[in-house]
Amino acid sequence: MNLLALDTCTENCSAALLIEGQVFAVSEMTQRGHSERILGMLDTLFEQAGSELSAMDALVFGRGPGSFTGVRVGVAVAQGIAFAQDLPVVPVSTLATVAQAAYAKHGVTNICVAMDARMGEVYQADFVIENGLAVALSEEQVTAPAKVKPLDDRHCFGAGTGWAEYQQILTDNFAEQSLGMDNEIYPSAEAMLPLAGALLAKGKQMLAHQALPIYLRNNVAKKKGEQ
Repeated sequence: MNLLALDTCTENCSAALLIEGQVFAVSEMTQRGHSERILGMLDTLFEQAGSELSAMDALVFGRGPGSFTGVRVGVAVAQGIAFAQDLPVVPVSTLATVAQAAYAKHGVTNICVAMDARMGEVYQADFVIENGLAVALSEEQVTAPAKVKPLDDRHCFGAGTGWAEYQQILTDNFAEQSLGMDNEIYPSAEAMLPLAGALLAKGKQMLAHQALPIYLRNNVAKKKGEQ
């Protein structure tokens, strides 16, 4: 199956292609201009792969959580391409993607993902690796870092930018059960590909108009003093 994946939910704007079992990927760290950059990345990837949109079977996108603007851009771009090419879409959690990337990079199988959500909070969920894929053990949430603690007595690995922003708090919370951490892992389109493949195998694709962003935080303009 040939897949096109894109993610604009965080500073790591990325795109990837899976074509005949071969992966092509590109990413760029940026604070703004995701919509322009992601389209340029797609052109670059198709040129590198010697392929085109018409050869794709599905479009994969990061559905959040993440930056409000970034999540919205990713969904809009994915919908636009999918409508134009009559492609099914596969939304993938950015938190699950971080866990998948941690497994690919470090071989860890119990992972606590915490992504910086600004305003003194993190986007958080816990994952276990089963058959090479990140499976959620807890609900995704936006919460204060002080409330992020081990689910049970198992040891786990910390992953995501929240572990950089709130390193002292989180490492203290997991002091007795830590397997280490990597606070520089961002969601990426490449890491979404195996998760998307599993979702497609289960028939979890949808029509373009059904694609929805996941923000977790309802009031994106809330100030620290109002929390």
